[in-house]
Amino acid sequence: MLDKIKVSKVQDVTLWRRGVRHDGTLHLTQHHIIFSHSPPPQSSQPASTLVKPRELWITYPMISFCTYRPAPAVSRQQPCIRLRCRDFTYTALNFATEKQAQDVFDTIRNLTCRLGRLEHLYAFTYQPQGPEKHINGWTVYNPMQEWRRQGIGAKSANKGWRISQINTTYQYSPTYPALLPVPTSISDNVLNYAGRYRSRSRIPVLTYLHPVNDCSITRSSQPLVGVRGNRSVQDEKLVAAVFSTSKHLENVEHSSSFEDSAPHTQTADSVNDPEGQLGTSERSLDRSDGEAGMRSSHPEHAEVEPAQRLYGAQQSNLIVDARPTVNAFAMQAVGMGSENMDHYPFATKAYLGIDNIHVMRDSLNKIVDALKDSDITPLRPNREPLAKSNWLKHISNMLDGASLIARQIGVHHSHVLIHCSDGWDRTSQLSALSQLCLDPYFRSLEGFIVLVEKDFLSFGHMFRYRSGFLGSEKWFDIENERTGGDSSSFGSSASRNSPGSSNAFESALRGAKGFFNKHAGSNFGSDSREDLAEADELAPYENLSPSRTGSPSTQKASSGDEPRKPTTKVKETSPVFHQFLDATYQLLSQHPDRFEFNERFLRRLLYHLYSCQYGTFLYDNEKQRVEGRVSERTRSVWNYFLARREMFVNQGYVAEIDDNVRGKERLIFPDLKRVKWWTELFGRTDEEMNTADHPTRSQAEVNIEKAASAFESNVTSEVIHDANDPSDTAPSDEAPAVHPVEHNARYDNGTLGGEGLRSSFPTVQDFPSTGLGTGSSGTSTPSRPSNNMTPLAAGLARVGLGAEAEADPDLTHGQGKGVAREIEVELQ
Repeated sequence: MLDKIKVSKVQDVTLWRRGVRHDGTLHLTQHHIIFSHSPPPQSSQPASTLVKPRELWITYPMISFCTYRPAPAVSRQQPCIRLRCRDFTYTALNFATEKQAQDVFDTIRNLTCRLGRLEHLYAFTYQPQGPEKHINGWTVYNPMQEWRRQGIGAKSANKGWRISQINTTYQYSPTYPALLPVPTSISDNVLNYAGRYRSRSRIPVLTYLHPVNDCSITRSSQPLVGVRGNRSVQDEKLVAAVFSTSKHLENVEHSSSFEDSAPHTQTADSVNDPEGQLGTSERSLDRSDGEAGMRSSHPEHAEVEPAQRLYGAQQSNLIVDARPTVNAFAMQAVGMGSENMDHYPFATKAYLGIDNIHVMRDSLNKIVDALKDSDITPLRPNREPLAKSNWLKHISNMLDGASLIARQIGVHHSHVLIHCSDGWDRTSQLSALSQLCLDPYFRSLEGFIVLVEKDFLSFGHMFRYRSGFLGSEKWFDIENERTGGDSSSFGSSASRNSPGSSNAFESALRGAKGFFNKHAGSNFGSDSREDLAEADELAPYENLSPSRTGSPSTQKASSGDEPRKPTTKVKETSPVFHQFLDATYQLLSQHPDRFEFNERFLRRLLYHLYSCQYGTFLYDNEKQRVEGRVSERTRSVWNYFLARREMFVNQGYVAEIDDNVRGKERLIFPDLKRVKWWTELFGRTDEEMNTADHPTRSQAEVNIEKAASAFESNVTSEVIHDANDPSDTAPSDEAPAVHPVEHNARYDNGTLGGEGLRSSFPTVQDFPSTGLGTGSSGTSTPSRPSNNMTPLAAGLARVGLGAEAEADPDLTHGQGKGVAREIEVELQ
């Protein structure tokens, strides 16, 4: 590690942050960048008062982009390094000499993206002090204890479930937990056959059982339907058994009423139509209806009409596919897809239309692009790029889907099976958010920890791949070496959105065909399908895939005995966990007395996701954590919070639950019209980011912007700029129009209007270590694909999907614009 440090201390460094200048000393250690400076004394302080130096600490994995700007000799400017961090900290460092700047840049790059092994991260050397030293956060979550809390495994309560140990050695499904709750009527032999029909053998297993009505939330990966329409009798039997576990549910053999009364496959719009799915008695379900439904299902009210079959009358079991409809159909071209509901007549299906990791990464990049000049200017960012990021729309989509699931369980007393593609991104988000709405236990501090451990960590959310802890060379750029405007973009989608790639469907189809031919005869459940359009880049990811290998430290190169160094694939990074915490923040802000933890808890949790100070999030699944002995070699992130519990407890929390008292019910639901920017994450105020009116900028602000623009032009006078790079365009002085946030967000592909963002920065003394950002120095405006459906249908027909595509109303409603783009992005 020491050989990677070219310089450890540099004096007379100028730091710019939020338009404020600070002169001090820069220290580079093995795990931190530390800038120390002495703030000027306050006028009220005596002259003899000793001023304590202030420090800014940045861990290397927190860096999302670093730019080095050498100073041309004729410019008389100082060389500069600009850092963008995932906690939305933006700084610029000016140095006295070129050699100092070059050595600092090389050191930061070496310690960020050239470590080679996870074991070189801070978590493996961190030694806590004080109360945190005596807390063991690894014991907070115990799977058997949690299942017993839900009533599974207890001798006194037979709820139709058992704990299978088929995966205790992680051979059955390497990305699943060791203990799998499955229906008691399903043997392990059936599970063996059913696993062959689900991607990565991620079969439907229980994640939540409602304590009042015994209805369940189960989760899985997509089925391997393929273009031939494959089916599995064992999988159908497993899903049928899951949906028949409720003690109030009739046998599956007598459930033909579901088939007669509801369509097998629904778009998200039809799911919200109670007449088509849930009966006329539930025509309008606002929050009061949900509370009434919950009260009617409470045991103390069950004696009112003992002859009424409450659950059987209202039940409509649901299979939730989180993907857009077109994306699910397109995956059939590579041997996957979605359930054929003719084989699952006891349930209906809903497509939620939640976009994949690539769309979410691009969305965050647009936010970062709007904030990227926060180091040199205190001005608020332009609201237009923030609105075009569609970030709030994506958050609303998740909350809308979680609300649907929670209503199905808590109001309509039905079972729900959730999946997306591999079942560890969108599935984890929806499962956890719906449980927050359903169960007050998960709204407590310990309960939320259990929820994250269960639905993200144990069920195999790929934290290492999605977060990119080991960095990437693509995140480092030297300005005078740039040959094009997009060379420094982190996760830029310019190549995919360029005018030259207008026929997105044909491109995706060619990529899928090449991948299909390359992997002919292989098990399509064993490999990732995130980059099908670039099949040549898939092989390294497969070699590191959790389904094929164990801990990254044990991975071997195919050509020798040397361990393969894990690397970050930029196209595999995505703010999945960030979005889940943002959606949780929306629930907390709308129901401030229903959560034991506060907003700061969520913010710090997001920070420590990227700090790599703790070992909790370093690996992708339970198997890797066991083989890497993480609990023995690192500290748990929960140590940090439990040792400082008083800092993260909501003082207004009301723990009492009474379904007969309004405001204290078990169920809560999000209000999509109140979704807003998480202001504290950006270090701004609610008034600055979420006000309906955009204040007119003062002349002073305009002058500051002009000065910043002049500063920028002087520094970059020798740099070649791309004319199409939006970062070279000065922000407009004219405020964009503001629109109210309207949501049927899951079904609207339009641009979300309304929520803007402007900057009001605290001084560098505050140095808040909160939030997340994943940056791009530039993005390109995507070209709009043609809305002509005939070529799409013809293209789908080539792989056997034409008839279904033509028959699916979702292809022409809510997904019309950019439908070919949707297919390409899902395949990539």
